[in-house]
Order: sequence, then structure tokens, then C-alpha cells
Amino acid sequence: MAQIFSPLPGTFYRSSSPDKPPYKSDGDAVLAGDVIGLIEVMKSFHEVRSETGGANIRFVVDNEEPVMAGAPLADID
Repeated sequence: MAQIFSPLPGTFYRSSSPDKPPYKSDGDAVLAGDVIGLIEVMKSFHEVRSETGGANIRFVVDNEEPVMAGAPLADID
């Protein structure tokens, strides 16, 4: 199992806007380099990319949840 961590403190978003589908949903396969969400810091959005691939992603934070730098965002099997 691998984890994806927040690179910055801010608000985690699973999609690019409220009317768009999430980048990844629980159970999706993930490739290294895939965008799994965004961290918003003071109106600036930063992509969160997976450093590893796997067959199953499980998010451990909710959409629009505040996160600290280094906090786990998702697990990958």
C-alpha cells in the first residue's frame, strides 16, 4: 500500500469545479503522475499527483476538507 500526502496546507478538492466529475473516485485505478485532486491555498490551486500507480484508490479526506501539509489524502493498493 502507498499513500498520497498533501504537499501544502489548504482545502482539498476532488474535482476542478463543482460541476465537473472528480479526478478519481474510490476504487479507481491510478497511474504514476495522475492528478487525484487540487489543494487551494489563498485562491491559488495546486494539482496533487500520485507518485505511484495502483489498482485501487481510497480517499481518507472528504471533498472541500481543510488539510495540513503532510496529511494523508488517499491510500493506493
